[in-house]
Amino acid sequence: MAATTHTVSNQVPPLTGYDVFTADRALTEAVQRHTSPGLLAEVRGELGELGRSAGSAQVQEWGAQANGNPPVLRTHDRYGHRIDEVGFHPAWHRLLGHAVTAGLTDAWGRPGGHVRRAAGFLVWTQAEAGHGCPLSMTHAAVPALRTDPALAAEWEPLLTSTVYEQGLRPAARKAGVLFGMGMTEKQGGTDVRSNTTRAEPLAAEGEYLLTGHKWFCSAPMSDGFLVLAQAPGGLTCFLLPRVLPDGTRNTFAIQRLKDKLGNRSNASAEVEFDGTWARRVGEEGSGVRTIIGMVAATRLDCVVGSAALMRQAVAQAIHHCTYRSVFGGVLIEKPLMRNVLADLALESEAATVLAMRLAAAYDDGSENERAFLRIAVPAAKYWVTKRCTPMVAEALECLGGNGYVEESGMPRLLREAPLNSIWEGSGNVQALDVLRALQREPMALNAFLQEVGRARGADHRLDGAIKDMLTELADLDGIEARARRLVERMALVLQGSLLVRWAPPEVADAFCASRLGGDRGAAFGTLPHSLDLASIVERARPVGP
Repeated sequence: MAATTHTVSNQVPPLTGYDVFTADRALTEAVQRHTSPGLLAEVRGELGELGRSAGSAQVQEWGAQANGNPPVLRTHDRYGHRIDEVGFHPAWHRLLGHAVTAGLTDAWGRPGGHVRRAAGFLVWTQAEAGHGCPLSMTHAAVPALRTDPALAAEWEPLLTSTVYEQGLRPAARKAGVLFGMGMTEKQGGTDVRSNTTRAEPLAAEGEYLLTGHKWFCSAPMSDGFLVLAQAPGGLTCFLLPRVLPDGTRNTFAIQRLKDKLGNRSNASAEVEFDGTWARRVGEEGSGVRTIIGMVAATRLDCVVGSAALMRQAVAQAIHHCTYRSVFGGVLIEKPLMRNVLADLALESEAATVLAMRLAAAYDDGSENERAFLRIAVPAAKYWVTKRCTPMVAEALECLGGNGYVEESGMPRLLREAPLNSIWEGSGNVQALDVLRALQREPMALNAFLQEVGRARGADHRLDGAIKDMLTELADLDGIEARARRLVERMALVLQGSLLVRWAPPEVADAFCASRLGGDRGAAFGTLPHSLDLASIVERARPVGP
């Protein structure tokens, strides 16, 4: 074939060699807004360093390698001894090690810890989302362990360490550890109160032997796990170490790794316990109450993780359309494509602003902010994670056939997109959790309404949406059947109120017109043409090579 037929033209350069943090205006503004002035230079510096690494060709290659080489289970060594180890590609360890060193498991003990960690998580997981799972659970284990001061004193310094040490050894011989979690069982799923795993107390206070199984055990290569089991006093939370203090392996039989739609670089397993040693966390019978702090923190990471996927998807779409020429001009200048990109950018910015507001509430820690989180976290988890998959699919389509090809990276984003909606309770679980808070915790609703009310009077469409939401909240008849509708409205009103207060006028105007005023179609790219779409797209454009 003649070499002249292979001339390459009108192909888009890779989006690489850029700072993922500073190129994201919505995120950088949120960090400035929620960080004290005395800390801002330090936080910007660490996030800029993380952003430049995440946008580098090397780290992007690590992400592709980790995803392309899924973990491998080794149940036995060459001699027949049971070892139950999971092997990972070196790229996985590089990604995880960099993240731990950057403090992505350390939010609870440093100033502004949750905002700087959430921003870092949003930046770094754009390179590869799968390794975010052990980061999230290690971070989220801290509030559960704090119900037992002795356990917290022993384990928290290791969980929040910036030292990554792979390999299974007694925790006392490591400078840093990772944690996983095992709650669901094959017969119950979300209904953890139907768990059948048994916990038999030993003579020593707080020590038990567990017998049973876990249908989904996340990050089975971790050093320890928080699990639920039925003790004599009821469902109870336990800390289960992989290696016992004397150096012997705890009984932790990995039956198989799950073959998942996405999240390919991360291991999720089915495990069996048979006389497995564990320590009780909290009181017998208070397992759900003890572990709920971990669940809430991982739900926030679901919001942050979805915001990261959205941001990477819209960055790739806008970057592609900036360079790709069709019909006599670049795509980004075509009115219809500009509408699509602006709509995607709105969705991404709304997710980012909401995620960072929730992280700031954790840092605040006041009673009112804790009450706000009680409703805002499940509502945000419901809505943001639900919006992720259609948004990423539309961004992929912006690249046309190139986006459908694995080398573009877009299929990996699309396969990952549904995960956060399922993990830590799918849509119905989140909606019902909001209803529980509405019915049992009046302070939570008051705090939510106070937050939304800070933007009243600034946009008539937002005011109308708040009024409609209050009407729905006043009518409790058949509320369970319409819980999704109510929670969707609450999440949109919250996003709208935050954007009206903090986003540029063109962004807030477009969001209120389309999401709250109903002036759009059912698909992305149906915004009112009279809006300032060019400014919205330019704001979301990443700084490319």
